Amino acid sequence: MGDDERGKRARLRWRCRRGTRELDTLLVVFFDERYESLSAADKQRFSQLLELPDPDLHDYLMGWYEAADPGMARLLERIRGL
Repeated sequence: MGDDERGKRARLRWRCRRGTRELDTLLVVFFDERYESLSAADKQRFSQLLELPDPDLHDYLMGWYEAADPGMARLLERIRGL
């Protein structure tokens, strides 16, 4: 992995830290343990997920909202399954 790729990974991991214990735990642990095994499409979905405002992200990760996109729904299930 080159320096540029390591920098991108570090920035993405930093974006996983949201300031609430529930979100931080789910996102950082998922990133550390599973991110590298994701497909390119799921890596893109994960990045899109991190663009959501914290309240919406929380609701998706808690299962209170359902994702309309089947790929995003599968990714959310994987994150919740940790």
